[in-house]
Amino acid sequence: MQRCRALFACFLLALAVSGCMRTPGPAAAVPNPSLDSLAYDGTYRPRNVTVPASYAYAPQDEPYRLDAGDRLRIVVYGQEGLTNTYTVGASGSITMPLIGAVRARGLTPAELAAAVTAQLKKGYLREPYVAAEVESYRPFFILGEVTAPGQYPYVPNMTVESAVAIAGGYTPRAHRNDVQLTRTGEAGTQRATVPPGTVLKPGDTVVVTERWF
Repeated sequence: MQRCRALFACFLLALAVSGCMRTPGPAAAVPNPSLDSLAYDGTYRPRNVTVPASYAYAPQDEPYRLDAGDRLRIVVYGQEGLTNTYTVGASGSITMPLIGAVRARGLTPAELAAAVTAQLKKGYLREPYVAAEVESYRPFFILGEVTAPGQYPYVPNMTVESAVAIAGGYTPRAHRNDVQLTRTGEAGTQRATVPPGTVLKPGDTVVVTERWF
């Protein structure tokens, strides 16, 4: 009996020693969550993605330039008669008391405020302080295969998809994968084929084409 107990104890000791010497196997590597994976619904895509030229028409981060149809709130501090809402006319200018027409087309709101300040200094006010901001943007236009094509008020950060929704949605003949976008900026008028998620700017013209099948 004592011999059996001794053999059993030796067996347990051997098992314990072999367990201590055993090394853990390699763990599976789990990638850390990233902005890319979140942005693409959990499916990771590499950062350096080649975008087809027809879709490379993303809006640039540039100052907003005024044009006909923009409504501005211009404040001349201490001058209630000059502080008012002004609309950029077809000529590209606003018209204010005392100083008359001031060119606004192509200027940023800050540049327009500086232009108004310079005009007021010419014999009207000694040290005018002027601020300008956009109260409402000029409209955008949507044409082609939508239910109600036409001119609509622009909403900041709107996309082609939301523009189509505002125009009543696609017609049954509409080509829905991309649209024709025309935009006028500092570099002139540009036209490109863009996807439905493209962000629009005031004054853009969207044309939804007809599909051929």
